[in-house]
Amino acid sequence: MSKKAISTLAWIIPLAPLSLAAAIYFGELQSTSFLLINRFTQLLPDTMWAWLTFLGNGWGIFSLSFPLLLLSPRLFSAGILGGGISAMASTILKNIFDLPRPGGLLEEGSFHRIGELLQYKAFPSGHTLTAFAIASALYFSCAKTKRPHLLILFVVASLVGLSRNAVGAHWLTDVLAGAGVGMWCGMLGAQLATYIPDSQLKPQSIWSRFIAIGGLVSIYAHYTQVMDLELNLPLQYASIAIVVITLIFFIKAQTGKTQEKAK
Repeated sequence: MSKKAISTLAWIIPLAPLSLAAAIYFGELQSTSFLLINRFTQLLPDTMWAWLTFLGNGWGIFSLSFPLLLLSPRLFSAGILGGGISAMASTILKNIFDLPRPGGLLEEGSFHRIGELLQYKAFPSGHTLTAFAIASALYFSCAKTKRPHLLILFVVASLVGLSRNAVGAHWLTDVLAGAGVGMWCGMLGAQLATYIPDSQLKPQSIWSRFIAIGGLVSIYAHYTQVMDLELNLPLQYASIAIVVITLIFFIKAQTGKTQEKAK
């Protein structure tokens, strides 16, 4: 990918969801928009929304996409970098604004909630931010000819954002802000990934081995913690299996290279 593959227009697009978030907030439509979406999403199963939320969890999406370590290491690297930037952006913005969530302002029972009651650090939605960061990182790391096929990633990221309203954790403004900032984070990740040398994308490289260690950490995290909601436990076990299988092939790649050198 060319280091100038991201157009100026692409950097401007995230202003759209951010502007809509501002319009909703200052137009005093915060509660109305949240309750409307929260009621509408009850038509679909809680499990679906919980699983979509899992796709916005940093460890969750890292584990599910872990096979990219072998299949497309530059894309995976872009996703990791974009996800790392999004985690920092989310933490900084939440601490700066520290706004109340729906559970901190609305009366208990006035909206549908899945999981524990969350009351603080609403803005922006970290799950939405992560989902859009990963989607943007993967999208802009691909050749322009292949990008149309990856537009589905933004649909999935949008559903992740919608799930945060569905589970009662975030206002629509939080989700829209997460989408906008997340896209910027993902584009930065994609840009940074272009500077990783090809030699560091091979299974025997220090960078790839560092990511593999991250896979081990993710196994521990999935095994010892509940990722957001207990409904996600099946996905956590599936994530562990995906990482373990990928690591087996990763180790085999190390062994195969060693045998080649021996010959």
